[in-house]
Formats: sequence, C-alpha cells, structure tokens
Amino acid sequence: MPTLAIDKGFITDLAKMERAVAKRVAEVFDEFDSATHTGLHLEKIANARNSRFRSIRIDQSWRGVVLAPETGDVYTLLKVLPHDDAYQWAQRSNISVNSATGGIEIRDEAELDRQIPEREAAAATGAVTPVFADIKDGVLKGLGIDDKVLAFARTVTDPAQLDTAKSFLPETQWDVLFGLAAGFTPEEVWADLGAQILNEPVDTTDVDAAIKRSNDRVVLVSGPDELMDVFAYPFATWRVYLHPTQRAVVDATYKGPARVTGGPGTGKTVVALHRAHMLAQRDDGRVLVTTFTSTLSESLQTGLDMLVEDEDVENRIDVSHVDRIAHRVFRKTNGAPHLLSFDAEKELWSELIEEQGVSYSPVFLSEEWRHVVLARRIDTLDAYLATRRTGRGRGLGSAQRTQVWQAISAFEQTLTERGLWTHETVRREATRLLEAQEEKPFRHIVIDEAQDLSPDQWHLLRAAVPVAPDDIFIAGDTNQRIYDNRVSLKEVGIIISGRSSRLNINYRTTAEILGWSLGLLHGEPVDDMDGGLDSLAGCKSYVHGKPPVLSGHADADAEATFIATSVKAWVDNGIAPSEIGIAVRAKWSIAKIEHALRSAGIDTLDLAKASDDDSAVSIGTMHRMKGLEFRCMCVAGVGAKQVPAASAVTPIDEDKQTHLQDLERERCLLFVACTRAREELLVTWHDQPSPFIAALDTPTDGVGK
Repeated sequence: MPTLAIDKGFITDLAKMERAVAKRVAEVFDEFDSATHTGLHLEKIANARNSRFRSIRIDQSWRGVVLAPETGDVYTLLKVLPHDDAYQWAQRSNISVNSATGGIEIRDEAELDRQIPEREAAAATGAVTPVFADIKDGVLKGLGIDDKVLAFARTVTDPAQLDTAKSFLPETQWDVLFGLAAGFTPEEVWADLGAQILNEPVDTTDVDAAIKRSNDRVVLVSGPDELMDVFAYPFATWRVYLHPTQRAVVDATYKGPARVTGGPGTGKTVVALHRAHMLAQRDDGRVLVTTFTSTLSESLQTGLDMLVEDEDVENRIDVSHVDRIAHRVFRKTNGAPHLLSFDAEKELWSELIEEQGVSYSPVFLSEEWRHVVLARRIDTLDAYLATRRTGRGRGLGSAQRTQVWQAISAFEQTLTERGLWTHETVRREATRLLEAQEEKPFRHIVIDEAQDLSPDQWHLLRAAVPVAPDDIFIAGDTNQRIYDNRVSLKEVGIIISGRSSRLNINYRTTAEILGWSLGLLHGEPVDDMDGGLDSLAGCKSYVHGKPPVLSGHADADAEATFIATSVKAWVDNGIAPSEIGIAVRAKWSIAKIEHALRSAGIDTLDLAKASDDDSAVSIGTMHRMKGLEFRCMCVAGVGAKQVPAASAVTPIDEDKQTHLQDLERERCLLFVACTRAREELLVTWHDQPSPFIAALDTPTDGVGK
C-alpha cells in the first residue's frame, strides 16, 4: 500500500500556509494510503530535473511535489507550493545523495549551473585568493562535497558569498563549506558531521536507500493528526527531526552516568527530552525528568506532551523538579514540614551570632553551611576540620573553623528543637530515606539545566536511582550557570569520564547575536563540574541576521520610552507580541518599562505571574528568562549600577574568591538573557553601561558610547 513520507523542507512550507490549505494537505495525506495515484492526480512533471518527480493535487491552486520510489511504496512529499511555483521548483531542483553521510540532499541545480560559469570567470582574474585554496580536493570530497559543489567552492573568493549560496546548495554541503570558511579545521567540521558519516562506501545513485537513512530530514508520519500537530508547532520541528549528532547522543547506551554539554540553543533540552522518551520506550522502569525549578519542569512537561504519543510510555515518565521529589519522599515518612522562611532564617543566624559571639556575618555562615557542610555531608567537628573548602575564598584556621562549627551546630540544633525545616534539610532527610531503600523509585533520571543544581540536590538524585547502565543522563552548560551552586560530579558520586558529548551548532540564535554574546564570556575561566574548565569554543550558528543594537540613554524614563518605541516597531513589522521578550536584572525596574509600553498601546505579561495570555509582550527578570526564547529580545537596564547587581556580589575585601565567582555568575546571567533572542537583540541602559558591555569595545548608540 502506498505510503507518504514528508521531508523537512515541507515543514517550512506548512508553517507559511493558510490554515485551509494546510487542512487540505492533511486530507490528501489521509487519502494517500487508500486511494489510487490517479485519483489523487499523481502525475509526471514536464521538464522536471528529476524523472521521478511527480505532482500531487492539493486543490485547484496548490500542488505538492513528490519523489516517487524506483522500488517499494514509500513516496516522499518534498514541497507544497502554488501551482506554477511547484512546477518551477521541480524544473529547477534535484535530489542527490551525499557521499559522506549517505543521506538525501536537495539543491537548486539550475541556479548552481548558472552560478558556476559566472564565478569561474570572475575567479580566473586571480585578483583575490579563493577561500578554499589551501584545502585539497580529497579533503573536501571526504566531507561529502560532490564534483559540482566542488567546482562552485573553487570559485568562492569571499565567505560572504556563501550566505547567498545557502539558497541553492545542498544543506549538508553548505554547512561544511561555511564551517571551513569560518575558520574551523576539517577535523572540527568532521566532528560536527561525525555522527552521520558512514563508514562504508555510499552508492550515490541509490536514492531509495538514502531516504531510508535520512531520518534527520525525512520522516514517516502516522497520519493527518500528527501532521497537523507539526503545523500547530511550526518552530518545534525537533519533534520529528533531530540532527544526527543529537540523535547519536539520544540513542547511545552508556555504562553509567553520561552528559551532554553545549552552548545556548544547541539543543541540549531537545536531546534530554528525546532521551527520556527513548528510555521510557524500553519499559525497564520509571524515568524521572527533572530540573531545578517548577517553571522549567513545566516547560519540560510541555515538550514531552508534544513528543510522546503512546499513553503507556507517557505513564512511565515523571516530570518533577528536584524539591518536589524531595518533599514527596519526606512527607511519606514525616508528614508536611514546617518550613523556615528566608527572612526567619536570616534572623536566626543573627540571633546565634550574638549568642555565640562570633565575628562572621549571617551570609557567610549560611553559605558555609550550604556550600561546605551540606555539600560534603559533614556531621562532626573533626570532619569539618579535615575537609577541603574548595571554592570558599576566605581561609579559616583550626580555631576559626571550630568557632564556625559551633555556630552551625547551634543553628541545626535550634531547627530541631523548634521543629523547623529548610529546603536543604528536607532534601538531606529525603536523601537519607532514599539511601536506606533497596527499591529505588526510578530506573533512569534525566536532568536538564544541570549546572544550577546544588550539591545536596545531586546527592538526592544519586540516591533516587540504582547504580546501573544508563542510570543518570545530564544536560547542561556551566557557562549558563545563574545560581551560586558549584559541584564536582565526582564528589557527589557521579562519574562521567569518557561519557560526555558536546553539541556545537546553535539552532536558536543568529551568528551575529551569538558572536556578540560569546564576547561577554571571552577569557573567563568557567569550571566544567568534572575537574576541568569549560569552553564555548566551537559553538556556532549558520543563520545570519542583524547585529545586536546597543543603546544608552540619559535616564530611566528615556530608556523606557526608547524600549517602547522599539517594541512597537517590531509589532508594526509583523512580530507577534508573544514573540517579544524583555529581560531586566532587578524586578523593581519592570514597572517603568511596563508603563511606557502601555502608553504605546502594548500589553505586557509579567513572567512572575501565571497567565495564559499569548497576545502580550513577556517581561521579567533575567532569571525568569531561563529556558525561554523569543524572536526579538530586549535586555534592559544593563547599566553600571545594575549589572553586576551590587547585592549579588560579595565585597572583594570580605572574600576575594567568592567575589570573583559572583562576578562570573553575573556575566553568565547577562549571557543567558542575551541568548534568548532568535532574530533580533536590543541591549539598553541609562547613565553608564555595565562594565561587562564596556569591556567589549563594540559600537553603541547614545549616552554610553
């Protein structure tokens, strides 16, 4: 029975269609497996570049272009366009098989044929050295460059020429050329393609076999309902398509804990969700998908709802943030805890400092308790005296440690006497209960945004799953750490040596926005949670757009007015309000911007408040932006007095090491906010710009030049 597959290029068409046309596509899709080809008007196309191209009638005005098989019954829907455009596309375009990956490719062959002679004539003058002059033909062919694209590559004298070429070159081959032109070595480009390069020779004439191998761009969709689901989420094509480097991580079998890292927008969360889905399909135990906040766990649940269709598989997956798991375990034995509030905890530390006569601040003692005592699970003075205080810049001698320990012991004793708990002590108790259980609640745990989990949260998760193959899967990027949690995975019992993968291709942000944002972290040493330093070297985007706009103003009112004018211009240019985000460092600065937007007739949605309003501009703190993305993004209030936030940075004379770590975290927070942008980024401030921006030496508009 004939079956219709769909190519990734069609998803782009589908997103642009009027809903009535898209609905008719779904009806044709539904009819395909039961109707004759004649009944659906599957016809040859005159003068088509490929003799296997067929047209399929959608309605009187629209046609689809289908690749018919030489053998078998799988037909691949390539494009759906207005009648004349569909026939012109078939007459210009062709299908080929990549010699390195074995997958299918689509090219505008007519344009390629036109470009090569023109460019060869221009390149023959010898006035400019070709971009790929130092790369031998054999190297290019080994990366899948075929003869015709090779001929074109030899004519390229300016990397900017590749931007235009993206519209007519095969996608994978363009990726290779762009990577090489950007300065990456053939080995680095190979690493990006490594998961899909075949070890055996490829028959480049066998298109049918290539289609079967091309699960990164061709998919068999089970029916019209699933097709329409894809239409409902036009930006979420990852639901059915994964890049081969992502697919390799998703499908791998690991002997123990494993990790995927990568810069912003490289698809770590996508990989984590697909990984959880794959593990649940194994049906060998429950799968926990977790992260550090309820907001992010809700986002993960939404992603899984889009991805998982089988109800049995869905029932094997539990999406909960770490503290919810801790409280669930705690309540089974102890009932609901009486939690100590943040302000009450601060008061208790102050009370004990006065009673004990110690010369340390409440902040120092609470941080020492969290980052040393709880992190290293210390319960005696001797253990505290002997432990390493890695990451704590202020040195303590034996007498000082004894004094600090007395204050911490008094704090914990007071909690016990008053029947009070903190989230940390709830997690500690839950961990103890889980470690005592022979039967663990989960068989697999998948962790997203792992860089922001605290040591005691890691201890809890380690205790919630048995030590076994594929027990823990970690997705995160320490360059995006926005909270003061520093962890050595080895010290919390999680060994990932030899089981760590990196994703380098950014799918969210333009190369211009990514490049500028990476400058914020340039030269900053960031730990990798495994005894080394992390780096974003190699992170790249193949999508180009406008450079970020930086704009300084005399005062906060002028800045807010400028933001409102810019947002209105985006809306007037067709950007939906829900596709616009505004991030600020301090919550108090939201009101002035909201007022300016309302005066301009633009509704806003405060991300700190639950709402279903999808017709408003989202505004919130930089912390609230974690895990989100917007077509257009404004990062506001990035002034010298706001970023870094003075309240978030320990004075250098109090603790130099912590001071530097606090500055690093503030840089990372700004980096995270800026990389929420997909297409346009606006960064504003009033008075003087943040030193993080001033250090970049990039052009600005306004006061902060």
